Amino acid sequence: MMSSATLNGRCIILSAPSGAGKTTIVRHLLGSGLGLAFSVSATTRPARPGEVDGRDYHFISEDRFRRHVSDGDLVEWEEVYPGRFYGTLRSEIDRIWAAGEHAVFDIDVVGGLRLKELFRERALAIFVAPPSMDVLEQRLRSRGTETEAGLRTRLDKAREEWGRAPSFDLVLVNDDLERACAEAVRVVGDFLA
Repeated sequence: MMSSATLNGRCIILSAPSGAGKTTIVRHLLGSGLGLAFSVSATTRPARPGEVDGRDYHFISEDRFRRHVSDGDLVEWEEVYPGRFYGTLRSEIDRIWAAGEHAVFDIDVVGGLRLKELFRERALAIFVAPPSMDVLEQRLRSRGTETEAGLRTRLDKAREEWGRAPSFDLVLVNDDLERACAEAVRVVGDFLA
């Protein structure tokens, strides 16, 4: 149960297959002057170069993550990849809403749908889609952060996630980043108005 300070807060949920561009769109939204604040997810994966604990993610051990689960500290969580857990701490949403802002989530597809189910009309769920699986594969390869096996795992997961796109309020095709960012700002602004 959220605290009474959370009565007017809303959730903007962006979900997508890895490599679709949701993080870039989230960053654009955060700078758009719409009263948004980033909900920092918890994860058991190691930090990538340039990532900062508490800003990009709360990087925690699997044991600590499991304690958060058993203590009911997470509003949603999932083992996204084997041994890689991600979740949303209740305290993150409370922090944002208590400050009078709206929470923005950069979250996996299953987690995004769980948040939409939990917050219902207080949430806008946007699925960010790449123009095609071929484009997605090119984007993931250009990162240079995956082994071939890891890339295959991400692409298989992307196909599965894409099948859930109709469950979102909006499917935003990121075929032109500038246009996708502008559309995201317009849609979120309308939702918050």
